[in-house]
Amino acid sequence: MSITPNTREYRNFELRSKNENEPDDSMILEGRAVVFNSPEVMYEDENGIQYKEQVDREAFLGTKLDDVILNMNHEGQALARTRNNTLQLELTEDGLNITADMSKSRASRDAYEAVQNGLLDKMSFAFTVARDFYDENTHTRTILEIDRLFDVSLVNFPAYEQTSVSARSYYEAKAEAEHRAAEAAKEREEKRAALSERLNKLEVE
Repeated sequence: MSITPNTREYRNFELRSKNENEPDDSMILEGRAVVFNSPEVMYEDENGIQYKEQVDREAFLGTKLDDVILNMNHEGQALARTRNNTLQLELTEDGLNITADMSKSRASRDAYEAVQNGLLDKMSFAFTVARDFYDENTHTRTILEIDRLFDVSLVNFPAYEQTSVSARSYYEAKAEAEHRAAEAAKEREEKRAALSERLNKLEVE
């Protein structure tokens, strides 16, 4: 799967209950969905080259965040929602934080208890990218503008600890393209060297 502007991507992050070591009747979950300008290794090829990704601090400035839901595994019943103020999204200098009130339904209370009991400790968020930039020298993709944030989700089994299938495909494709370019450049250099050697021999003769 290659990443296009319409490809929905997923990234994982940590979550915790607000007072996870103390009795808490408020049933609040907190997490940081995105850390800005912090390159994360998304893929490493067979040569040990690391392909990284970072989110620019201004990536969410044009993103609509007025109706984002929290759910389970990116599907099913909403556990919290920005539209009714049970889900809060906060943009800071460092990243995008989430706070969710899990007291409003049986499903959300059950999910909160699962977090407190250590049965759930990962989240994922689903989004599409409007604009990005890839630096071939550092092998780093910078997400400059996020078009839409679909949801944040509690997940049972993240596909990968740091990334998703679509993201891995993106970086695998980048690695393959760079390898092909390097091989083509090497082949051209070898041909130039061989031609130069033949010309030198003709001049000697």
